[in-house]
Amino acid sequence: MLIALILGLIPIKSVMAAEYAALVMDARNGKVLHASNADTRLHPASLTKMMTLYIAFEAIENGEISLDTMVTISRQAASEPPSRLGLKAGQKIKLRYLIRAAAVKSANDAATAIGEAIEGSEAAFARRMNRTAKALGMSRTTFKNAHGLTESGHLSTARDMTVLGRHVFYDYPDYYNLFSRKTADAGVRTVTHTNSRFLNSYKGADGIKTGYTSAAGFNLVASAQHGQERIITTVFGGRSTITRNARVTELMDLGFKRAGTNVAVHKPQRPPYMGKASTGAVMVADSGRTPNTASKIVRARITMASSPLPQMRPLRALAPEQENLLLAMSDDIFDVVAEANQADAVLAAADAATSIATDLMQDAAVTPDVVAPSGMAAYRPKARPNTLQLASIEPVSAPVTPAFVSTTPEVVTRISTSGSRHWGVNIGTYGSEYEARKVLLKTALSELENLDGALRKVTRSKGGYDANFLGLSQEVAALTCRKLEARGNTCATMGPSS
Repeated sequence: MLIALILGLIPIKSVMAAEYAALVMDARNGKVLHASNADTRLHPASLTKMMTLYIAFEAIENGEISLDTMVTISRQAASEPPSRLGLKAGQKIKLRYLIRAAAVKSANDAATAIGEAIEGSEAAFARRMNRTAKALGMSRTTFKNAHGLTESGHLSTARDMTVLGRHVFYDYPDYYNLFSRKTADAGVRTVTHTNSRFLNSYKGADGIKTGYTSAAGFNLVASAQHGQERIITTVFGGRSTITRNARVTELMDLGFKRAGTNVAVHKPQRPPYMGKASTGAVMVADSGRTPNTASKIVRARITMASSPLPQMRPLRALAPEQENLLLAMSDDIFDVVAEANQADAVLAAADAATSIATDLMQDAAVTPDVVAPSGMAAYRPKARPNTLQLASIEPVSAPVTPAFVSTTPEVVTRISTSGSRHWGVNIGTYGSEYEARKVLLKTALSELENLDGALRKVTRSKGGYDANFLGLSQEVAALTCRKLEARGNTCATMGPSS
């Protein structure tokens, strides 16, 4: 009786343990550092929403839909069980709020609405999810819905979900910050992150997605960064949030111990854009009737009569402050290019002069007595005088010693005021001041949106010349590093006490 009473007080979620699986990966190169039951097909639960969001990012980037598209909530989406945003059938809401609700709160009604908005129905969206999974190399994953609630055949593995998490980070770095937000405005209300406990407790944690059903147990795909090292850890079948987080912490620590310090970043290959599933050609039967597309769609390979070149995407107009930034940096850019080309120009001129001199000497050796044609004597050049004073030469005055000479090995390449922004980023240490300045210029041009107004600064250190951007807010510094690291560049944030 007492035992039955005690069991009755224990939450069902912690009693019904699902099958355990785990995988730890070095995100920089995809190397597996630990695996346990990693290829067993299990219930992914809301880890599924990583794929739903991945496709949403893809659709936005390719113009299928926009963040401000108003989505009408269907009865199917409104009837999804918790976790929910609480949307009503017929309600209209912007896609951006649905994405936040799915990423932060893991809202099932939001996930279904996203799939229906992009593909027209959840079934069509599930087919696109499976095509995308195959393109990503998730060979043991099958999706049946957009939210991850238990359904026959809706299965994945710890390995496949880790691969998906790595692609989310590298393929869409501009959206990755969604997975680290503790709270988010979801339009109808503010939502709280389902993974806030782990994000708050583990140093460097910044994502990615939790999942729970009674069939799946407590699942988590987590990512964290220490310095230049980034580890992704996936756990299936946790018995509770507490024990799952404790296990993920152990595996994260194991991953950082086993990961090398100086590891080159090899980003995963981004799959080609395949568009909507509904854009495939549908073959019609000989009888002229349209086939039942709900049961089977046959896609035919069609030879195009012509293939016009795509039009250039219109360039985004620069804001006035960005135009001013480009003008301000133009002199520095020309100086860098001129310095790089100067040596080549000198060598080319020297080679040309040597070639001409050699030809003249050979001509003189072959024909020592050259007779000018009649009437050409007047055009014979005069002998060069023994003493020659160039007009451009001016007396050299004695060097003037400045009253103050700075001995600090510091170069400021652009003046800016930081205001209340006391953060910065370091993008590497280089062997020469020239190389550090060149990298700063290149990075500033490629990241105008985040680095406009930042102070570019080169300082001498023991290892060489540090290239830094200063005068940033903490949020902009972190976002800048995520974007640079996603492209394989070195970046580290610097706080006020750094």
